[in-house]
Amino acid sequence: MIQTDVVIVGAGPCGLFQVFELGLLGLKAEIVDSIRQPGGQCSELYPDKPIYDIPGIPVCSGQELTDALLKQIGPFDCGIHLNQEVTVVTKIEDESFQVETSAGTRFRSKAVVIAGGVGSFQPRPLRVPGAEEYAGKTLHYRIQKPGQFSGKKLVILGGGDSALDWVLELIDIAEHITLVHRRDEYRAVRASVDKMKKLVADGRMDVIESARASAIDGKDGVVKSITIQPKEGEAVDVATEHVLVFFGLAPKLGPIADWGLDINRKTINVDTEKFETSEPGIYAVGDINYYPGKKKLILCGFHEAALAAFAIKHRIEPDKKIHVQYTTTSPIMHERLGVTESSK
Repeated sequence: MIQTDVVIVGAGPCGLFQVFELGLLGLKAEIVDSIRQPGGQCSELYPDKPIYDIPGIPVCSGQELTDALLKQIGPFDCGIHLNQEVTVVTKIEDESFQVETSAGTRFRSKAVVIAGGVGSFQPRPLRVPGAEEYAGKTLHYRIQKPGQFSGKKLVILGGGDSALDWVLELIDIAEHITLVHRRDEYRAVRASVDKMKKLVADGRMDVIESARASAIDGKDGVVKSITIQPKEGEAVDVATEHVLVFFGLAPKLGPIADWGLDINRKTINVDTEKFETSEPGIYAVGDINYYPGKKKLILCGFHEAALAAFAIKHRIEPDKKIHVQYTTTSPIMHERLGVTESSK
């Protein structure tokens, strides 16, 4: 059981900045996110696209913003738990919370902040009859143990960065890889596409373009082959031991929808003083919350995180007056940030 002041659900920009604002107030946080790296939509959907509306930063990419936020929260020793969803949030006797994840990680915290963007990102599934039978066994939407594919025949479905990244990652350990893409143009970065095409030209792998999977064959969760239907011509059966599916991610509210909060369509209603939900002690910041006048901007989420931090501090220490202190001059802020005389 991990003891902490606050559990933050979501490692996007608002979740990361929430760590910073809590840290300035002397509060410890742990982050949980369902995706494999911090950054939320910024790193998962548009890591290389420019962002122009972050105050004081004329332009940065989604990944650059994520990296800067991670550096900013460095002094606060925040645990980041990825590839797992928060599945259970239970209020216990002393008004604190027990939080559990899909990976079995357990926390005890005094508050919970939902910073889940538009919800948790779920892989878009392979929609062929019987595919569910193989999911998590020999059909994979996320890769956690690449070594399991050593010496195996693989079919990789998709044409984005994830699909190409895993082609290049696994090419030297798999027996053979066949890449299947529904178009002949790729969404992945040019360098990855060029490397893949060279592997094809060198006879090290196969690629089938303008085609889709139409059937899967096997038994007891063990795939034996997958049927690929080109836009033109007859279908072909490709022998394989594992199928890796990278069709992108779709946002869903996920288990949050079952936590008994006041839901407004796919967002969570909050007040504009504390950014607290209908459940005392649970807060929501960023794109996942709703209030009159709400704007889905990173800037707005940062503002919400600051006010939520002060509200959480008051919840945890209700009898203590909270003074606003400025990072420019406050010795307490400098101590928490690890600022020394030489770095001022």
